[in-house]
Amino acid sequence: MFDTNPVGMDMRCNVAATTLNPQKKKDRFYKLMQKFLRLSGILFLSAAMLAQASLPSFAQKRGNNPKLIRDAEIEELMRRYLKPIFKAAKIPPKAVHIYLIDDSRINAFVAGGQRIFIHTGLIEQAQTPNEVIGVLAHETAHVAGGHLARLGVQIERASTQAIIGTLLGAAAAVGVAQSGAASNAGAAGALVLGGSEFAKQNLLSYVRAQEASADEGALRYLNASGQSGRGMLELFQRLYNQSIASLQFVNPYAVSHPLPLQRIRVLENRVRASKHFNKKDKDYLVFRHKMAKAKLAGFTRSAQSVYAAYPISNNSIPAQYARAIAAYRVADLQTAIPAIDRLIERIPKNPYFWELKGQALLEKGNPEDAVAPLRQALKLYPESGLIGILLAQALLASDTKAAARQSLSILSKAQRFEGESGSLHLLKARAHGILGDYARAELSTAESAMLRGDKKLAKEKAEGAKRRAKSGSTVWIRASDILNALKKKKS
Repeated sequence: MFDTNPVGMDMRCNVAATTLNPQKKKDRFYKLMQKFLRLSGILFLSAAMLAQASLPSFAQKRGNNPKLIRDAEIEELMRRYLKPIFKAAKIPPKAVHIYLIDDSRINAFVAGGQRIFIHTGLIEQAQTPNEVIGVLAHETAHVAGGHLARLGVQIERASTQAIIGTLLGAAAAVGVAQSGAASNAGAAGALVLGGSEFAKQNLLSYVRAQEASADEGALRYLNASGQSGRGMLELFQRLYNQSIASLQFVNPYAVSHPLPLQRIRVLENRVRASKHFNKKDKDYLVFRHKMAKAKLAGFTRSAQSVYAAYPISNNSIPAQYARAIAAYRVADLQTAIPAIDRLIERIPKNPYFWELKGQALLEKGNPEDAVAPLRQALKLYPESGLIGILLAQALLASDTKAAARQSLSILSKAQRFEGESGSLHLLKARAHGILGDYARAELSTAESAMLRGDKKLAKEKAEGAKRRAKSGSTVWIRASDILNALKKKKS
């Protein structure tokens, strides 16, 4: 899998405590539940999954934890999809964070209250933008309804064993119903581990009510924004039809958002009653959807698979995009760069083509040549913190003071959008070091370490910054804040 690591950091994604009582972290039942929740992908997972360090351009995070993908183009498309939905839901766009997970299965879920996680499989398998938009509208309804926070209260009312029994029983019931063997939760009763029947039914009833409420909210937002709910309905129907055919098709989204036939029929009646039912996606969104699918294929599949899906005979822009990315990934710059240049000729104002060219040159050892295309990419999309980070990285390769000053200016702007990026702070540390400002260099390193969860390094560098800085200065105060925060965490 492709992995961009600009500063040699160990990229990690931490799974923090759920809304359950944090004092029970060491309890074996609590741990078992955490494990189950992570494996099942059930909606009432309320873990605050925090990306501790951002990666520039298209990049993945490897390891046992979820593979988080950072990509300016696809993230911007998801925000574009969500903008009218958020407006209808009266949610400030910046209040919700969007994360992409490298997983080929259809899934999307809300965690940590204000975070929407989207599997790449949803984008890859969705036949239209409206299918993705429908799912995002449903997840937005969970956010607007505060469902996870309320569910945390419901969960805490039950004992740990009752919770485990409820969750295992619920997942098994969904699987059994989808296999066609049964259609009610009672068939899974043997898997309930001593959980209270009352607690189980109470929690399951609450989850069913949440899903019905989210369906209603999604349709309300879609209607208010002049969009059809047809995509959501068709995706849900497709998942249901697949899942009842065989257990091998049981999908995380069908587990986390149980799709009984009755619910789909209710949804169908509501969707078809809308005056927007037959409304089509705008052409530019259809094109962007195809480009996102091509990009995911280029970065996540083998070159052989890419050329099979997008053969040379296919001269469409998405096909050329996928093949150019595949060539770059196998270090064939003689093919990749001319292919990217042809794309730029066709759409010169597309910032992501310029970004791809700069990334390809940078990662293949030509940082000086990467600067110009990355400058152009940032000029076309000045609000992209990820492109800014990539440009700063290319500039700093020269190790000159002029480049360091430019990088700091770029990074300060990028920080407005990527404030929680560990790599951004490490690049700032490098720039400050080149300029001889070692107090700020140590402070930036400490901030990066805090974001990555490296408390030992954060303490060491914050202490160093405080020693070097003038008492009462901005650097001294910020270093003190970090040390005080570490003390609180320790206590």
